[in-house]
Amino acid sequence: MITNTELEYKGDLYPSKIVSFKQDVDSVYFYTENNVILKLTVLRDSLIRFRYTTKGYFSNDFSYAIDEGHSHGYNHLEITEEENYYQITTNKIICKIHKIDLRSFIYDLKGNVLLEDELGFHWEESYEFGGNIVKMSKASREGECFYGLGDKATQMNLKGKRVENFATDQYAFQKEQEPLYKVVPFYLGLHNKQAYGIFFDNTFRTFFDFCHERRNVTSFWSDGGEMNYYFFYGPKMQDVVTSYTDLTGKPELPPLWALGYHQCKWSYYPESNVKEVTAKFRELQIPCDAIYLDIDYMDGFRCFTWNKDYFPDPKRMVSELAQDGFKTIVIIDPGIKIDKEYWVYKEALEKDYFCKRADGPYMKGKVWPGECNFPDYTNPEVREWWAGLFKELISDIGVKGVWNDMNEPAVMEVPNKTFPNDVRHNYDGNPCSHRKAHNIYGTQMARATYHGVKRFAYPKRPFIITRSAYSGAQRYTSSWTGDNVASWEHLWIANIQVQRMSISGMGFTGSDIGGFAEQPSGELYARWIQLGVFHPFCRTHSSGDHGNQEPWAFDEEVIDITRKFVNLRYQLLPYLYTMFWQYIEEGTPMLKPLVYFDQEDIQTYYRNDEFIFGNQILVCPILEPNSLGRRMYIPKGEWYNYWTNCMVKGGKEMWVDSKFDEIPVFVKAGAIIPKYPVQQYVGELEFDELMLDVYYKEGKEKSVVYEDAQDGYDYKKGRFSFLSFQLTGKEKEINIQLHKDGKYDTNYSNFKINFIGLPFEIKKIEIDNEEIIFDSNLFKENQYLIVPKNFNVLHIMG
Repeated sequence: MITNTELEYKGDLYPSKIVSFKQDVDSVYFYTENNVILKLTVLRDSLIRFRYTTKGYFSNDFSYAIDEGHSHGYNHLEITEEENYYQITTNKIICKIHKIDLRSFIYDLKGNVLLEDELGFHWEESYEFGGNIVKMSKASREGECFYGLGDKATQMNLKGKRVENFATDQYAFQKEQEPLYKVVPFYLGLHNKQAYGIFFDNTFRTFFDFCHERRNVTSFWSDGGEMNYYFFYGPKMQDVVTSYTDLTGKPELPPLWALGYHQCKWSYYPESNVKEVTAKFRELQIPCDAIYLDIDYMDGFRCFTWNKDYFPDPKRMVSELAQDGFKTIVIIDPGIKIDKEYWVYKEALEKDYFCKRADGPYMKGKVWPGECNFPDYTNPEVREWWAGLFKELISDIGVKGVWNDMNEPAVMEVPNKTFPNDVRHNYDGNPCSHRKAHNIYGTQMARATYHGVKRFAYPKRPFIITRSAYSGAQRYTSSWTGDNVASWEHLWIANIQVQRMSISGMGFTGSDIGGFAEQPSGELYARWIQLGVFHPFCRTHSSGDHGNQEPWAFDEEVIDITRKFVNLRYQLLPYLYTMFWQYIEEGTPMLKPLVYFDQEDIQTYYRNDEFIFGNQILVCPILEPNSLGRRMYIPKGEWYNYWTNCMVKGGKEMWVDSKFDEIPVFVKAGAIIPKYPVQQYVGELEFDELMLDVYYKEGKEKSVVYEDAQDGYDYKKGRFSFLSFQLTGKEKEINIQLHKDGKYDTNYSNFKINFIGLPFEIKKIEIDNEEIIFDSNLFKENQYLIVPKNFNVLHIMG
């Protein structure tokens, strides 16, 4: 006879019946006959944490992913006992825990099922490593869709997919390849137009199966650690993503220049080559704010050193680049060369800061410098030491940002491409093996780097970029999608990866424009630039072994297209900066897949290509060669073609004509889009006007503009400007109400307003109920109005 305790499903074990429960403020503990405990914690009315143990007690509760400042507190919590289940009720959801087997069932307040356990929590003894393989399976309903999980190189909707989370150096990865560089074990489910989210906060190797193995079952499991997950209720996807982003944390604002265009290659050296590249950008009038130095700037690939043959006076060079508007970013990897004459190695050796194998010796592996040891960034003392190493680079030499690479961690010439499992880590006082620490190694390196750069860049803001990341890394760093390939398929992948990262809490992400491996054609590079300028992080990067990948490596037409689209990005910097502000203030993703933008429209559920940039610009890249247009889905509402100013009604798929120097871009009717003049780098120009493109709409639309000093921390003291524009359009008039918050006074005095789609001729203008002199002939000639920036109400009449 098989007992409930030994129910056989692939040899798995299951909780038996509940024998007792107790409440401790916001937590409820359920104890079973076979020693399983479920701790259910209500963090908010719509956010519940489920934590299971099979030992009869819980280990220390510690997570690198959870932001200490996340908001918690609920309005209502009631626990009742029924004949067959316990019921936990909040202001948003009802959760039932079945007495017979500990399975959970979650409903909205109307009784609609949101999420229910299929087998629920189960586990398998891991006799190889000790501990458990922990598993969870949920019933999946017909038509349910799944999104999220970070940088997966597959279609947006994950239904039918099985994915793996184990940070891995995947050079020239392919579509559908698993696993990749980042680990974001968070997904959104959408069913009956209601959204929920699951965050499985477990740093071991994890897996998710979305109805791949069994048709109506979604499951997730891990090689070790706890079954510890958070359930978020929407019902809007926006609510789920905002709540997850609040839980795992948001970054501080980057300096505005970090949102400009960046140029990178493996590698720019010697100094004359760097100067040649930067001079060419200025000569061709293609804006650029940052130039990157890859591993060849170092002395024998030793971190925190310079190759004096290539860069005899780095401080002078960095200063000269800065005078021309270029910020210098340098790469720093985790592998520290074993060299007793090398000061970084000597310090770490003396302080015993390197990772060790289980039987004592330091972890040794080959990377670029040859044989290396690796700092244990999970040790707070090591992170503090590492942060201090940046003094010379940042304070003395003037480097403006640091790029962490190879931090999965990557190791060469071994089959698994990383550390062996028996490497030991401090894990902030919770000692563990590499099986547990692997997925957060890169994030802890980026964290230590961030604190170092921030310390020595102060009072300016730091800029960090990392290749490997775990949930919560967005608090410290931006990222990119890793070593992609110059192919049309990878252009498609890049588009989806950055959208997916955006709704997975890591908004400040981009791809290597043009592809890292292999050589793009001029057409592919142009199409990639056209997409890349609409990504929060915008950088061309290539491996360099196939030739050059600067814009001028291609023909004049490609140079012109690059200039046109990089110019557009620089014009849109106030719009992009505002997107970033909303991301850090409200947890709103900067890029929104169509399903996120309108989950009421089931036509959006399987769309991959189109996305909303910010709140009011619709972008659809061209992803095939020899295309002068494409079919795309226009979401509901009215949208203006950015290039032609023609208005279309959405809610349908349609063919959109385009050109080689365009991609389909649409602006939401009623939007007010702020623009700066084109600059060759951020801060190059002082200007007296902020341009506003006003797109007519019959009805109401709100637009906002955030500005501050573009760097530094005065914005945290209220010295920012936040403008709210409320547009109300009627048949023969437009009203624009302006409200300003914040203590920052912008340098410009006026708004230069372009009206697009006006269905009437302007006859009369009032500012704050006073009529102003209006020269209709001058307006017809120029097509814009100049108005003072401090108005309250602008009234345009036909």
